Amino acid sequence: MEMSTGATRSPSRAEGPQGRKCVATRTARGILVAALLCYLGVTFLNLLSVKLGPYVLACAVVCLLAVFALQLVHSSPGMTDARMRTKVATLTAQGLLTFLPLIWFGVFWGSMAGFFAGSLLLLLPTKTGWTLYGTAVLAMVVPSTLLDPSVVDLVYIVESTALTGLVVYGLSRLATLVQELHKARADLARLAVSNEQLRFSRDLHDLLGYSLSAVSLKNELVRRLIPTNPLRACEEVDEVLVISRQALADVRRVASGYRQMSLVSELASAESVLAAADVEVSVEAHDGIEHLGQATSTVLATVLREGVTNLLRHSKAANCWITAAIDGEVVRLTIVNDGLVGGPHLPSPHGGSGLGNLQQRVSAIGGRLTRQRLTEADALGEGDGATGVFQLIAEAPVTEARANTDPAQLLGEGASEGQTDKVA
Repeated sequence: MEMSTGATRSPSRAEGPQGRKCVATRTARGILVAALLCYLGVTFLNLLSVKLGPYVLACAVVCLLAVFALQLVHSSPGMTDARMRTKVATLTAQGLLTFLPLIWFGVFWGSMAGFFAGSLLLLLPTKTGWTLYGTAVLAMVVPSTLLDPSVVDLVYIVESTALTGLVVYGLSRLATLVQELHKARADLARLAVSNEQLRFSRDLHDLLGYSLSAVSLKNELVRRLIPTNPLRACEEVDEVLVISRQALADVRRVASGYRQMSLVSELASAESVLAAADVEVSVEAHDGIEHLGQATSTVLATVLREGVTNLLRHSKAANCWITAAIDGEVVRLTIVNDGLVGGPHLPSPHGGSGLGNLQQRVSAIGGRLTRQRLTEADALGEGDGATGVFQLIAEAPVTEARANTDPAQLLGEGASEGQTDKVA
């Protein structure tokens, strides 16, 4: 068996996002640990200059290691979420290891006060932390005065303690922020994938819900027409084929992330589908509808599809009136039907895009979506009459409010939510 010379090389962990996260986090933590070790080294060298005895020097080293371990605990990202009781206990231990050795080592132990000041900023609330930080820094004045230092030496000791605290606090926060940043990036990546899945499912709902309903209605009509009117049945079969091919083309466009729809085409399709469902339909399209902006036409066509789909699924309509009119710079799509089902309208557990999602799509191009229950006579402009009429109105600018509006984005934005009010 011949070996392939073009074998792919498996990427190392550092090449992927997870690997970059590990490198960045380890680098930030490494810088922090290196800085802490440098401060410990300076303190240890200061202690060596005092020429302490072996036993005292060993105790000093043990105290240094204990302070270093406590500082690593305080600088860890999870420590900020610890219980206050735990924080107080560890801070008390570090405070004792910071100020008690000053009795024997004096200002040569001073760097450890900076560690303690930084820990106060890391673990305590802002106001309390900064107050105690200043107190810890100024407390170094007391052991310094025992050496009868000059003003310059006194200022140097206080300033170095304050600087050490700020460095410890800054590097610790930097390491935590690096970790939180990579976690946020991972969350954003997962959110982007989830949004794309929602966009795909919503578009399939809009497309296949309408198309499958149309195919089902046409097939029922064909079955009724075959015995009595074969020629009409053949015409309806041709329409079924057209709808099926269009549905296939739409699904392919959804998979590629882009889909453009025409309001004029959808008006003709809606009229045909409703007629096949034995719904008396009146469609009125004013002049200029065919010249709508791309995003406006796509969004209004989506509203029309959703309205007709819900009408077929959730109503008992016998009549439907659809009007698309331009009034100045606004185009208005009105869908009225007399099949409103009475009773409470609970959210559907299987709701797809729904009117709430359509509202967001229309708002994205500077329009609005309104819906209301009317009497039949009110819908026709004749005064009071029988109830059971539902009206859906979508208004949008003839030219999109945002020139860079992408129809695919409009069809994909908005949270997935159940339909709290089905179009009757």
